[in-house]
Amino acid sequence: MSTGADRAREDPRIIVLCIGNPDRGDDAAGRAVARALRALLADVDIIEEEGEATRVLARLEGADAAFIVDACFSGAEPGEIRRFDASAGPIPRAAFGASTHGFGLAEALELARALGALPSRCVVYAIEGGTFDICAPMSPAVAAAVDIVANRLRTDILANN
Repeated sequence: MSTGADRAREDPRIIVLCIGNPDRGDDAAGRAVARALRALLADVDIIEEEGEATRVLARLEGADAAFIVDACFSGAEPGEIRRFDASAGPIPRAAFGASTHGFGLAEALELARALGALPSRCVVYAIEGGTFDICAPMSPAVAAAVDIVANRLRTDILANN
């Protein structure tokens, strides 16, 4: 008979890492997805971070599956959603253009891969942003994308279990 502790060790550790700065317009998208997802999923570790590379690496440690949400700025239409399977290979740096986090998400994931710390399943959802000004509100297109991404994540995570 398995105990609760045995089940905890057997269950895969799934994290959702929602990156963003809540005070920089569309960069708040990842954090808004975290709030929306908490209403949809109870048994998943939903983490909010500002996106500093060493914090991202620390959060990935020990995860069996990671789902990451971040705003990007590549020149596409604000609110456009892209999904990348980072466990299959590098995510395109050009898709993330300039990062408000300095060392970008693409570089942090490649460092995790090089260190053997990238989870065996790692999916990135990128929401195209339009404005990243300090104290700016999130744009309507990005706000609409937040709920779409939260629902897609819920589907991805439930399919993963």
